[in-house]
Amino acid sequence: MEERMHLYIEFLGREIPTYSVMILLGGITANLLALYFVKRDHLNLYDMIILEAYIVLGGALGAKGLFLWVNRDRIDWSRFFEPEYFDLLMKAGLVFYGGLLGGLFMVFLCKIIHHIEVERYVRTLCFSIPWVHAFGRVGCFMAGCCYGIPYSGPGAVVFPEDCYAPAGISLFPIQLLEAGCLMLLALFLLYLSIRGKYTYTLEVYLVLYAVLRFFLEELRYDSDRGYMGPFSTSQWISIILLILSAYLFWKQKRVQIETKNI
Repeated sequence: MEERMHLYIEFLGREIPTYSVMILLGGITANLLALYFVKRDHLNLYDMIILEAYIVLGGALGAKGLFLWVNRDRIDWSRFFEPEYFDLLMKAGLVFYGGLLGGLFMVFLCKIIHHIEVERYVRTLCFSIPWVHAFGRVGCFMAGCCYGIPYSGPGAVVFPEDCYAPAGISLFPIQLLEAGCLMLLALFLLYLSIRGKYTYTLEVYLVLYAVLRFFLEELRYDSDRGYMGPFSTSQWISIILLILSAYLFWKQKRVQIETKNI
């Protein structure tokens, strides 16, 4: 693996990768929106902060863990603990689905440890997941990672030398397309939360994103995705999420029916 160039923003004399800046902007704006619901629905701010800390930790570990697994054949594991090589691996990339799965796992762990009513927070603030993800995809575009297939039609982009995307080749702007779709999904979930109709927001998110990601994978051209049979790693996870969403929907519907019969 080689270290690649990022676009940087200079702040207080330090260069900060634009990918990190976009993630930070997404997180800040999502939290500002979340504060509205904390006040409106009388949620506990400290519980939300604890839950968010768990999700961020699980997301970071999961995203990096799945990246390492997908690229396991390209990694020199004998050098894993060498400081320079380890630092390179930590900067090399993340896989969103690993972060999503890691975050969901930490939600349940947080519930067990802190006895927080996590379902209410997750369903009310579900819009924040695609919201932050949309900002992150713009960051991907700026770094040239997660790039699209060769394409010379409207909106085609050509990346410079030393970024993650192959230089001098006209490519499909898949990062921006996904960012736009994610923002529309986030706004739809935000609308449901504002209307108080967030009973199935998690299931709606998982289904719509799984379908979206499954088809968008066909427009990806980067090699850091891994394949098992006819589908990429992310496509297999999309299929699993669709099955999981169907189970969650059935379970939530069953709880509602049992509650009405009491």
